[in-house]
Amino acid sequence: MGLDQEFEAPSWDEIYNMLLNLADKIRRDGFNPDIIVGVSRGGWPPARIMSDLLDNQELANVRVEFYVDIAKTMREPVITQSLSVSVEGKRVLVMDDVADTGMSLRLVKSHVEERGAREIKTATIYYKPWSVIKPEYYERETRKWVIFPWERKETVRKVLQRCRREGIPIEEARRKLVEGGLDPNLVERFINDVLNEGKPPHGGEDSQ
Repeated sequence: MGLDQEFEAPSWDEIYNMLLNLADKIRRDGFNPDIIVGVSRGGWPPARIMSDLLDNQELANVRVEFYVDIAKTMREPVITQSLSVSVEGKRVLVMDDVADTGMSLRLVKSHVEERGAREIKTATIYYKPWSVIKPEYYERETRKWVIFPWERKETVRKVLQRCRREGIPIEEARRKLVEGGLDPNLVERFINDVLNEGKPPHGGEDSQ
């Protein structure tokens, strides 16, 4: 994603309200999952909150990472940590923060199917129209780069890495992040943290 794309940085309260709405949709649909599966890592926070809102303590995790195949230029998702519990004969809600490419969500759904789940439904906070899979439940459709509260520093790091690769001034990144809704003080702090990574701390032996 380039810096020509707009950012959206929902607050913790906004996320919680969206998850409240999602929980209502799931209940109205009559879907009562036996197990909630969070897609690592972005799906962990919403899965934990949904566990509370649906009064369901059965939580499981699946970890997905992206790799570039030697013969391809496209990044492909791979499950690096499979389900830790049995889902055979169970109703499963697969939870992630966003369906962007949708490739992770599709892969996890297939993984859960292969493990013998009786019924599977997917839920995300955000859905992007180009996703290869449309979740049964989602709260908001967007084309923006969503910066979730649990990945703010990580996002700043990715943006700065792109700036370095493409020769974009850091000031441009700072402006776009703040315009997207990130707190200016946090942006400044994280930019400084990332720029100083690997440097010896002030006051140490190396500074004398």
